Amino acid sequence: MITCPDCTPAQQYVLEQLQTRAEVTDKTALAVILGNIEQESNFRPKVCEGGAIVPYDQCLRGGYGLIQWTSQNRYDGLGAFCKQWRCDPSSLEGQTRYMINEMEFRDDLYSFQLKHQTVEYYMNSAYYWLGWGIYGNRGQYTYSFLNKLQ
Repeated sequence: MITCPDCTPAQQYVLEQLQTRAEVTDKTALAVILGNIEQESNFRPKVCEGGAIVPYDQCLRGGYGLIQWTSQNRYDGLGAFCKQWRCDPSSLEGQTRYMINEMEFRDDLYSFQLKHQTVEYYMNSAYYWLGWGIYGNRGQYTYSFLNKLQ
């Protein structure tokens, strides 16, 4: 199992869940996913687009959570998933569970499960999964994780 001793507890939790629940085991794929989450939310599950830290039901516009679920369908999906599975949509655990089970992630999961691909290959899959508008520091964060993952 790939570990990250220098990562935060939230980063370590997501890393472990990606490996055990989603069967993503390639170091580069994991670094790309973690780098994208860092860009989207800095691993803060209660962050509403713009920086407000609020519970799920108080983020009324823009993206919310770990991957900044922005479209109404994806935002509502988080709430419906957590209601069905009795998890907190404001929590790291609930959002990680939803993220791994969400259709958009599942549609690209096979790409992340492939081994020995390039950062660019996995980043392309991350784009389709997240649909980001701004690339930002995703690449920089990815390489930082690549250096920390063991």
